[in-house]
Amino acid sequence: MRFQFLAIALSSTVITVGAMPPVTAQIPFLPTVQAPTHRTQESDNRVVSRWVYLDGRQVLQIAAPRTSVSERLQKVQRNLDQISKDFLKKPGSKPDVRVEGSGALPVIRVNGRDLMTVTRQDANLLQADTPSGAANLIAQTLEDELNEARNERRSEYLIRQGAIAGATVVGMIVLSWGLYSWQRRPGKYPLQPPLPTSAQASPITTQLTQQQHQHLKEVKRRLSQLGQAAIWGGGTFFILGLFAYTRPLQILIISAAQIPLTLLAVAVGNYVAARLSYALIDRFTTAFINSSALLTPQTSERLQLRVSTISGVSKGIVTVVWAADTMLLSLMTLGVNIGPLLAGAGLVGVAVSLASQNLIKDAINGFLIIVEDQYALGDVINVGDVGGLVENLNLRMTQLRDAEGRLITIPNSEIKIVANLSSRWSRADLTIPVAYQTDIDQALKLIETVALEMDQDPKWQNPILETPQVLGIDNFGDRGLIIRVWIKTQPLKQWDVAREYRRRLKVAFDKAGVSIPLPQQSIWVNDFQLQTPPLDGNGNSLISQRDGL
Repeated sequence: MRFQFLAIALSSTVITVGAMPPVTAQIPFLPTVQAPTHRTQESDNRVVSRWVYLDGRQVLQIAAPRTSVSERLQKVQRNLDQISKDFLKKPGSKPDVRVEGSGALPVIRVNGRDLMTVTRQDANLLQADTPSGAANLIAQTLEDELNEARNERRSEYLIRQGAIAGATVVGMIVLSWGLYSWQRRPGKYPLQPPLPTSAQASPITTQLTQQQHQHLKEVKRRLSQLGQAAIWGGGTFFILGLFAYTRPLQILIISAAQIPLTLLAVAVGNYVAARLSYALIDRFTTAFINSSALLTPQTSERLQLRVSTISGVSKGIVTVVWAADTMLLSLMTLGVNIGPLLAGAGLVGVAVSLASQNLIKDAINGFLIIVEDQYALGDVINVGDVGGLVENLNLRMTQLRDAEGRLITIPNSEIKIVANLSSRWSRADLTIPVAYQTDIDQALKLIETVALEMDQDPKWQNPILETPQVLGIDNFGDRGLIIRVWIKTQPLKQWDVAREYRRRLKVAFDKAGVSIPLPQQSIWVNDFQLQTPPLDGNGNSLISQRDGL
């Protein structure tokens, strides 16, 4: 439960890093940095606002057209810095803030020095009726802030803030150690319930459970790293905001690191989300395999072969989705308008699709292969002149490992006719030769007896699905009589069953004296050919010539 809460909290943090609401301006130690604006979205005459700072705290807002706001902000900020510096050099003095001029543009003077001219735009920003009313509000705020700036430099205040900083450091150490202990401590994950006894014996279920644990461990490790960074980075940032001397560093840090930190948070957050998605996929497929209500003994074995394929393809799709989300959020963080980008990407996608029709065919055919269960990972198939074990299958291609260990890659669009040798059940098709001189009834009885004994053997009862069938004499071959036997087996077990049956049958044949024939050939010679000697081209006998020599 704590794991899920931490994940949700960090996800919320990732979302709120990119955009800070105006209410945060009320928090003195968390200044708001103005997000970059776009010239395509704002006209030159649009009125924008900026904050003026005193000791790192937001003191007042000024408003001006976008083209002149920076110049005005620099001027007001420079005047306030100089006024504050002169004021703090005179201990015991009080700020003298006056509003001069009651016309349309009143001027604020502090200790005999001009600070700023209040405009109608400033009044609208402060929701004041007149610029004079806005000037009085600003003057009162400035007086309070200057008194607060002097108070923050007193020894009593510094000692109190130092104690808060020390307590913060202790809290950071305790939280960091607790988070480290949580990350190192083994335990049950909230997504993984205890497995039933039948599922523990399933290799596919064990593999999925191990993968799920690995994904959850990776998520836990990344969340721990994010937590450590949040503890030490946030604690340090908070301590900097406790003192007037260090508070301006907050603005510098936010200004310099806002975009990199946001990009890092987006990348790590989506990485954690992708890992959680992998764990959920493994959890769903494991639960589906273990559900006896949805599966029958006839379909469970086949589903265990398919589940790795479905899980792998699903993870590939999830990876593409989260990667695209990371890219879009990163572009938004950098201030790129993704609307035209998405529209352009659609046009580019159409052009690429026309130029990459084979890839589209591969993806469509791969999707149909998975949905129709033509074959899956772990199946043995034949495609045209090649065949082997399916090692990898995705929407684009299929990879086979043949008997010689060669890895064969076939684009899915090239797969027209496929022979699956391990779909749902298999069959050992045996042709057994016996000599023509053998008592055929005895041989048939012996072959059937060996097959039934093997079927009743506890070791082979699970691989053999049905009672073996001795079909009888299938052909008269050059090696003798050919007897055909069918043994229905579990998928991929037909070769093991056939090898064991041949071994047992050879032992039984040796005991019964039944011989396995060698290739035979009969040659017939005509008597006339024996009586008539061969002649040469002149009609003379070759035998006479040979005897004369």
